[in-house]
Amino acid sequence: MPTKTGTQKLTGGWLIAAITSVCSAGFLLFGYDQGVMSGVVISKYWLGQMDNPSSLMVGTMTALYDVGAVFGAIGAAFTGEQLGRKRTLLLGTSVLIVGTILMASSYGRVQFMVSRVCTGIGIGYITSVTPVYQAEISAAAQRGWQVCCQLTTMLGGLMIAYWLNYGFYFVHSSAQWRFPLAFQLVFAIYIMVVAPWLPDTPRWLMRHRTEAEGLAVLAKLRGRDENDQLVQAEKDEIMEAITIEEKEEGSWSDLFRSNGISANKRFYLALGIQFMQQMSGINIVTYYAPTLFSTSLNMTQEMSILMGCFLQLWYIIASFLTWYTIDRVGRRLLFISMAIGMCLVLVAEAICVNRIEAAGYHNTSAGVAAVFFVFAFEACFTWGWMATVWVYPPEILPLKIRAKGAALAAGADFLGNFLVVEVTPDGVKNLGWKFYIVWAVLNLANAIIVWIFYPETGGQPLEAVDVLFVEEQQRRNSSLYIADDEVGEEKANILHKLQWSIVRKADKQVKAYKRTGGRRNTRPSVDEPTDNGKAQTSGMEHLVK
Repeated sequence: MPTKTGTQKLTGGWLIAAITSVCSAGFLLFGYDQGVMSGVVISKYWLGQMDNPSSLMVGTMTALYDVGAVFGAIGAAFTGEQLGRKRTLLLGTSVLIVGTILMASSYGRVQFMVSRVCTGIGIGYITSVTPVYQAEISAAAQRGWQVCCQLTTMLGGLMIAYWLNYGFYFVHSSAQWRFPLAFQLVFAIYIMVVAPWLPDTPRWLMRHRTEAEGLAVLAKLRGRDENDQLVQAEKDEIMEAITIEEKEEGSWSDLFRSNGISANKRFYLALGIQFMQQMSGINIVTYYAPTLFSTSLNMTQEMSILMGCFLQLWYIIASFLTWYTIDRVGRRLLFISMAIGMCLVLVAEAICVNRIEAAGYHNTSAGVAAVFFVFAFEACFTWGWMATVWVYPPEILPLKIRAKGAALAAGADFLGNFLVVEVTPDGVKNLGWKFYIVWAVLNLANAIIVWIFYPETGGQPLEAVDVLFVEEQQRRNSSLYIADDEVGEEKANILHKLQWSIVRKADKQVKAYKRTGGRRNTRPSVDEPTDNGKAQTSGMEHLVK
């Protein structure tokens, strides 16, 4: 079998790198297909082939991609757990290949619109499963930056699309738009060739096949023997989580039930963070950038496209900083600080656009400043709300609903994207500079919501998040836990009392894991007395009993 041969040859970092490469290629396709349309819709050869559609029709033909992606994400939610992470990725890539071929060979609107939906469905499957695939094969300390690889390659796909569009701007035939659309087949074929030789995740194998098969893959991923103490400890944590989650048969209703691990609340957090990403206004800024370049600075169409290329180049360069910060700084601080940063940048952008509009689009200094703030906004977004948003749902969701929940969270992201794209043209036209103020306020709201409700998930094993929520449930049911919490609340300041208590507990748990080098035994054991002289069990042990 290909999987067995592949896992025998690749172990440790090499195996993780191989899986990361196919996951990253999936997100590269996501970025590429978003970026390539910016050049396609202004090609006179494409416009002629599509019978010169109106701006509304062009927007609809483009936005159908997001509609397809929503349906793809929902489809992944229904089938992802049964198929497994690898086969779901292969299914999505196969659908995308069909859509790409239809799109690049289009000779009319109907074929192009069908191909956009088909391509979107493929992307919906791919982006739903790849963060889960990556998160479940990565060690806790490396999980964040390895998911960052995916998002950086997504920006790489965006940049490749922009530069390819610029290069084919000088080709005077239908190849000007057909070749850039077809070029993404290169990345899709890479996934189809490499992925079959790779294993599924240990967590999925242990739950749906056998513990032994999952252990074998886990040992190869860590580059250690199956009997190694660290491998056995990680295997035990996974099996504990599976034991808890299999007490009840998995169903869609589990998304909306606690099941002793607050699964419903964690599902809402996953949905919320991905929808809030689109409420940051990233697509507002990228949408308006070409207008700024062409009108505010009086650039030609060719120079506007070239400036867009440099904007995407800056986007990908800025993203590398997140590789360093996401695991060291943590998810929460990046979310909050960069949401505030985007809020301030958008206020500055609104001031510049106001002056540009007041000067009849002839204020060069304000135009230059507006372009600068476009670059600044994209930097803040990629540092705080690009990779972190995609890594958070697989981390916060329990294994039992991880595939379903992450897929629906991706669907919420695409739905938010569709809504933003729909309101942007009229919003910019009717509100002008005030439109940026709306999104500045939304970014401030994002920061406040994260501060109040979103616990830190980085720097700890996925199963440790389950322990955190189990102990929160115990606290509600136990006088001992309630008493301890009340003592802590007396010391908490007024602002901290506004937070969900589990947010503070998560911060303490992350600090404990960092102090002990990632070991889990940071709380009293089953037989170890607490300060009150009473025996205490960990959250996992309590539920298993």
